Amino acid sequence: MKNFEYFRPETLREASELLVKYGENARILNGGTDVVIQLNEGHSKPEAVVDIKGIKELHELKFDENEGLFVGACVPLNKMGEDDVVYNKFRFLAEAAHSVGSRPIRNRATCAGNICNASPLADTATPLLALDATVLVYGPEGEKEISIHDFFTWVRQTCLKEGEIVTGIKVPAKEVKGLFQKISRRKEVDLSTVCSTIVRDGEEFRLAFGSIAPTPLRLRKTEEFLKGKEITADVVKEAQELAVSEISPIGDARGSREYRIEMVKVLVKRALNELK
Repeated sequence: MKNFEYFRPETLREASELLVKYGENARILNGGTDVVIQLNEGHSKPEAVVDIKGIKELHELKFDENEGLFVGACVPLNKMGEDDVVYNKFRFLAEAAHSVGSRPIRNRATCAGNICNASPLADTATPLLALDATVLVYGPEGEKEISIHDFFTWVRQTCLKEGEIVTGIKVPAKEVKGLFQKISRRKEVDLSTVCSTIVRDGEEFRLAFGSIAPTPLRLRKTEEFLKGKEITADVVKEAQELAVSEISPIGDARGSREYRIEMVKVLVKRALNELK
């Protein structure tokens, strides 16, 4: 491990200024479940590590009937997944949180960290996409909000600019029915081969998938086709084919391209039949 400067700021302004000062040679430390491994293995060699866990407001987890759910950037996945409000109002989001790694990992890892890694198979990304969540950000220009749909730009890349820090995630208060699904080689402690969240909101459906494109993705054409339709066997079959036309999976150690395509069909059928 290369030597680096360690900072634990107590304000967002201080943290942002440090990130600007060190630029591409700085890394944010939050849960640390990925960063620490990268440091130990020499894959990341920053000059400065900025630990944001000393910033109090990033530890908030709260719900308001008007403002919706707020998950601070430093809230561990276990705390989020076991929160009564999250479980009762957004059960599929809680289940996605519980699908990440092992329990000790979830005691450290965060939802904000999961999406900032911008992996195509990030488990918590699909419920956030299906819920039209907003990412709250602080940076040199102050505070701003970014739609989750604009947040991911490519494999492990986000739209965050130099000095910007994700402070939390906001989910609209509207209650919907949804189903989180994950296919992996092992039932526990494994990365997704394919993951999805499919939500029903009245007569509309929202379909979000991971590990089927360079970024987690909403299937807009399939959603438009399903709008207002009764879920019959023929409708499900056509939705399956439309879903496949919107994805561009690759083959890797976790599954072939063809396998992922078939699993998307399976997940679409299973969710539509459960939510109809």
